[in-house]
Amino acid sequence: MSDVIVIGGGPSGMFAAYHAACGGHSVLLLEQNEKLGKKLFITGKGRCNLTNAGSMEDLFSNVVSNPKFLYSAFYACSNESVMAFFKERGLALKTERGNRVFPESDHSSDVIAALEGALREKGVQIGLNSRVEKLLTDGQAVTGVQLADKSRRMADHVIVACGGRSYPATGSTGDGYRFAKETGHGITAPSPSLVPLVIREEWCRQLQGLSLRNVSVRILDGRKVLYKEFGEMLFTHFGVSGPLILSASAALSPEQWKKPLRLEIDLKPALSAEQLDQRILRDFKEAGNRQYKNALSRLYPAKLLPVMITLSGIDPAKKAGEVTREERRRLAELTKHLTLTPAGLRGWAEAIVTKGGVSVKDVNPSTMESKKAANLSFCGEVLDVDAMTGGYNLQIAWSTGYLAGTSIK
Repeated sequence: MSDVIVIGGGPSGMFAAYHAACGGHSVLLLEQNEKLGKKLFITGKGRCNLTNAGSMEDLFSNVVSNPKFLYSAFYACSNESVMAFFKERGLALKTERGNRVFPESDHSSDVIAALEGALREKGVQIGLNSRVEKLLTDGQAVTGVQLADKSRRMADHVIVACGGRSYPATGSTGDGYRFAKETGHGITAPSPSLVPLVIREEWCRQLQGLSLRNVSVRILDGRKVLYKEFGEMLFTHFGVSGPLILSASAALSPEQWKKPLRLEIDLKPALSAEQLDQRILRDFKEAGNRQYKNALSRLYPAKLLPVMITLSGIDPAKKAGEVTREERRRLAELTKHLTLTPAGLRGWAEAIVTKGGVSVKDVNPSTMESKKAANLSFCGEVLDVDAMTGGYNLQIAWSTGYLAGTSIK
């Protein structure tokens, strides 16, 4: 019998197991995959954006769902604490644009190796290929777990850290929601978050592979602006992706995405409509007798040119100097409001995190302990907490894992 069983060998589970062991408990960490940190391995395109070095205010402002619930967790285990943990284990870190923190090596495997070393150092027992089928209870308290092979492991305390439903190929099966439901906890319906958008317009497909930097994106419901941000985006074979779009998917609720929305791209956010018109006029004057279709190369990336020419409705063969003021105004309007129609979010296979999960009303924010069943805690993505891209979701995993591991009596 172990004092503590942790279900899930992802970031929150490993952190919880390590800190429970630091408290003198004998810990068994059960992971259904053949290795620990399978999802952690692919985060940040394999580089692992392990936290964000911004202020505490930045951390809270980038949490989308239930930021107040994380107050104790973030202050008990801050981004500074997380960076110190890895540095103490010989992992050199670097901070990039947007305060994103990465291992200096750019290898997520080094983050996992540091965690595995910490677990070994504290004598945590690790059970790989060990899928938990259900929690064992005596009606009021959790007493252990039953594995898929029907064997049982008893414990004084169980921590559920088996993630959400994003990237199911890494083992995110949503089992944690079932464990929570079976022990009386409410569940906020899970939905994909930090996920690309499917777009209706066919011309969008022609731009596959085009990355736009320093653009502004707005999502609108009628005249109401639901989301506005500046940064980088990417066109794909199905629609749009990239940091701006992933953040948009997180900022709106699943209900809002079901409405008829529009996405507007401002290709020249640094210029007002008037300044842009003057810029276009200047370019056209310099182009002289060249055709309109050949006078736009300084305004847009090459791949975008055919689309802008078609959408502008201006005769491609018309001489640049003959483009009318009204046609110029139309081109400027198109440049400031290139409009796309979202047809929905991509699915679980491409979602970076899960929105929804175990209701935070049923979990003590100071300890991560269940309010519904004794000897049970939750941490990480299984909880109804999620954040924007930029290292914030991993910070949630470390902080809630830390609290779950250190709060066991």
